[in-house]
Amino acid sequence: MAIDVKAELSNCTVSPQKARLVLDMVRGKNAQEAVAMLAFVNKKSAKPVSKLISSAIANAEQNFGLSINNLYIYRITADPVPTRKWRRFGARGRFKPILRRSSHIKVVLREKE
Repeated sequence: MAIDVKAELSNCTVSPQKARLVLDMVRGKNAQEAVAMLAFVNKKSAKPVSKLISSAIANAEQNFGLSINNLYIYRITADPVPTRKWRRFGARGRFKPILRRSSHIKVVLREKE
């Protein structure tokens, strides 16, 4: 039976659509390789995702005693948070909302057999 190691990042200030661009690059990869790869990705969501994966690796090592060389990213998702709507007024007094989108990012690591 495989052990799932989970970590979650709540209210990341990047929209889920933009975060998924980075998540698709690391899905299924070795966990340490993914962190090394994200250091060179030129996207805003790369840094929080890298810290989240590093946190999950630390959880696996400290709490479960797993070898960090055998971990891979089993599942990683970005889910939307309720949108913050800011009031902004445009020409002729019309209401032009600014939508501030955020995301919850979840990662599950698993050890290779």
